[in-house]
Amino acid sequence: MIHIHLRRFGGVAAATVAVGLLATPTAAMADTAPAVLGTNQGVDSSHLSACASTGDPTWIGRSVNGPALNVKVTGTGARFGVWDVTTGAEDPVFTGEAQAGFGQSAALNVPGLLDGHSYAWHAWALQGTQTSAPSADCHFTVDTTGPTATVSSTDFPASGTAPKFAGQFGTFVVKTADPVPAGGEASGVACIRYGWGDLGVGGCDSPDAVVPEDDGTATVSLRVLNWGTNTLNVQVIDNAGNVGGAGYTFYAPWNQNPPKALGDVDGDGVPDVLLPDAAGNLQVLSSNSGDTTPSAVIRAALSPNQTSWSNVQVAHRGWDANAHAPMDDLLMHPSGSPALYLYNNQDYLSFTGYPSVVSRPSACQNAAGTAAACPAGFATDWHKADQIALIGSLDTRMVSSLVTVEDGNLWLFANPGFSYRPRTARQLTTNGAWAGFDLIAPGPDSAGNLTLWARERATGDLHAYPIAKKADGTFDFSTLADPKANVVANGFTVDKYPTLGSSGDVDGDGLPDLWAVTADRHLLYFSGWTDPADAGALK
Repeated sequence: MIHIHLRRFGGVAAATVAVGLLATPTAAMADTAPAVLGTNQGVDSSHLSACASTGDPTWIGRSVNGPALNVKVTGTGARFGVWDVTTGAEDPVFTGEAQAGFGQSAALNVPGLLDGHSYAWHAWALQGTQTSAPSADCHFTVDTTGPTATVSSTDFPASGTAPKFAGQFGTFVVKTADPVPAGGEASGVACIRYGWGDLGVGGCDSPDAVVPEDDGTATVSLRVLNWGTNTLNVQVIDNAGNVGGAGYTFYAPWNQNPPKALGDVDGDGVPDVLLPDAAGNLQVLSSNSGDTTPSAVIRAALSPNQTSWSNVQVAHRGWDANAHAPMDDLLMHPSGSPALYLYNNQDYLSFTGYPSVVSRPSACQNAAGTAAACPAGFATDWHKADQIALIGSLDTRMVSSLVTVEDGNLWLFANPGFSYRPRTARQLTTNGAWAGFDLIAPGPDSAGNLTLWARERATGDLHAYPIAKKADGTFDFSTLADPKANVVANGFTVDKYPTLGSSGDVDGDGLPDLWAVTADRHLLYFSGWTDPADAGALK
């Protein structure tokens, strides 16, 4: 009787044919004969065919000692015979015997097979001087030549001046080929893997893999993160598991006049919306895309708690003036955490660095901005910050000022002299009335005046609080004393819109705009706070 038995050989599952001693296989037995699997690394098992007398044979790639043939027998050993189907020669190109080992499995390698040729083989079980009837034929084709690749790009050519800059997307064309040996066949290119660093080990199911077109060409769009010399690494895998590769080196110039837009986190000059997806990853959504396809996705493992962005408040509206690229830095606060994290976004939100912890000042000021004793219960860390928002710069630089809601009051944290490291905590309100409000930061206007918006959770009212710049260059925060003042719109209830935010002036009319996420996770863009446009469902 013939059985199917799988075992691991050289890192890849190898099928074995069990041959009943002195038994003549029936048609049913032949139909159930297993495949012969290649032992080379990188074979995609989904491409392997059944070991049968009809159908496409299995592709076997390069191996040191040749492919391994394996049968399970009821005797003490097995005899193997291999025939070249491509030449059609009647005599076998290989014969050999192997003893049956543990589990009555006999195996041996077949050296010297020709690249591109197809082969058939079967085996007989041995018991002393007795020999069984042969097993059903198994078929395979040998491909020992690795595929090749070339890369080109008109956006970032290998020589000459690139028309694009570091931080921008470039189109790269990968052309592949799987050389066909004389008088034989090639398995064909299965997929292409690509990336900026070491690609490591991976197959065609890797997230960085693409399947080329019928002509072997694949076109990929990639953001070039670093100015200077860059190398794009490409790995090509054929259907036999052979691997080839190429490296494409080019120079990306630094953009001395990069686009600047408050709310932009990926360097394209367009404000972005940052929202978690259903799996807890952080999506970057360009506000002018018209749909909800993210331009980038930050993995959940890169969140401050390393599990999900869903319970992390993310605020962005400004950057360190010393940064190489004018993109919003991120302040991140996991709900209830004593730590507030800063991500200096100098790498187009690629998270190639590590967030730092923002220190909390111990000195306090009153609403007028003069030194005052800190109130009872003033926290020495950030665990009381129920809400955070970046409202814009208090001086001529682009470092934004942080507003929090703590114990129902508004606090302002700023340090005009040094990045996101506040030196003083300024208590803007003392009545505890801000506990039921969601803060929204639309950013400053063209004249440098600041604004804060808020949604009252109990009523769904939307409020807008202008923070005007005074003649002496300081700001008037008195409009924040009463959170129930300055109602500008109604109907933004928590049930209807669980999440509200603003990316500044998206439609170019000079006024900031609201965005909202509905209860069924649709993203809406408003003109101001009216005329919503549905961008579609979020992931």
